[in-house]
Amino acid sequence: MERRTDLAVEERELLGEDIKGAEYSEEDKGGLHIERLRITAERAAQLLKKPMGTYITAQLPPLTDNIRDTDERVGVLAGEIGRLLPVNGLVLVAGLGNVEITPDALGPKAASKILATRHITGEVARSTGLDRLRAVAVLNTGVTGQTGIETGELLLGVIRSIRPSAVVVIDALASRRLERLGCTVQISDTGISPGAGVGNRRLRIDAQTMGVPVVAVGVPTVVDALTLAFDLLDIDDERMGMELSRAVSPQGRTMVVTPKEIDLLINRASHLISLSVNMALQSGIDTDDLLDLL
Repeated sequence: MERRTDLAVEERELLGEDIKGAEYSEEDKGGLHIERLRITAERAAQLLKKPMGTYITAQLPPLTDNIRDTDERVGVLAGEIGRLLPVNGLVLVAGLGNVEITPDALGPKAASKILATRHITGEVARSTGLDRLRAVAVLNTGVTGQTGIETGELLLGVIRSIRPSAVVVIDALASRRLERLGCTVQISDTGISPGAGVGNRRLRIDAQTMGVPVVAVGVPTVVDALTLAFDLLDIDDERMGMELSRAVSPQGRTMVVTPKEIDLLINRASHLISLSVNMALQSGIDTDDLLDLL
């Protein structure tokens, strides 16, 4: 009875024990509760069903509350993202997901607010005072059903063409707990498997497949319905699990649950993520100057 989740800390909660080869710590910082999980051993990676690397999970008040541009939480998230990125070089920011489906629109909406600067060079940059900006390229990948191209294939083609030093991918995630929806941000240096949380696993996007470091940033917007049912009813019996699976997922269809205020949640989450990524990438300029450019 698999409980689907994209959050590494939830996989750790499911095991219910400290795991050798997985370092865990937590702290309160700038209005956020931050959990850090670093997987250093292959055995721990297998148990947690996550690749080896660093996972940072920030818990914040519900994103249905407003986020101010100068909110302290934005600076904290920007710092966490920045620490996983190389100091110099072009960065490609990719928004993953389908903008036509609200719970999956986080990536495209956040990417649309990222400051693209790769084309601002030479005398134009110097004369406009923008020569301190880091080179950034932005791409909305769409989904395979729209493009006929795997997201990983599309990213790989762009990476081979523009040769970034790193990639930041933004995507909606799946949680196993309703209380995490809209108030959790996960940042990792292990990349992402698009659609894995809802059983639609695609080509993995990570350093191994892309050839450059990949930092993934996401907010959980859905809970797998079967996972939710297992947790609410506290079912561990195999036979009862099979019966529940047939009832909740008729004909093998994957069902997901999302909050009724998902439109507002996506708008606020995309605003928070875009601000945090912009500040992480453009750390060399004053925050007020950056906000003016945005």
